[in-house]
Amino acid sequence: MLKIVYPVCCEIDVHKTFIYCCIATTDNKGITTYKSNRFSTFTNQLKRCATWLKEKECKDICMESTGKYWIPVYNILELSCNIVLTHPKYVKAIKGKKTDKRDAK
Repeated sequence: MLKIVYPVCCEIDVHKTFIYCCIATTDNKGITTYKSNRFSTFTNQLKRCATWLKEKECKDICMESTGKYWIPVYNILELSCNIVLTHPKYVKAIKGKKTDKRDAK
């Protein structure tokens, strides 16, 4: 059985006008449940995202982004979360089956 390093974690897929968040919660039996939400990249929505993550007790985030769109998201979330910024090349979903939902999951 795999060792669970982060029992509650989130992946954020960052785009120009929106972000897509998927929280994975793994229980003691190794069963993972997913909760997803989409937010705008306006400041009030990013703050709402931070509140949503706090409500779900999620502190560890993997943020996937290219370009400069990740910067405002990082600035809002860095105070309350541990963020790892990744390049999509290394965390992308299976070829041919790419959707924002599946990518975040």
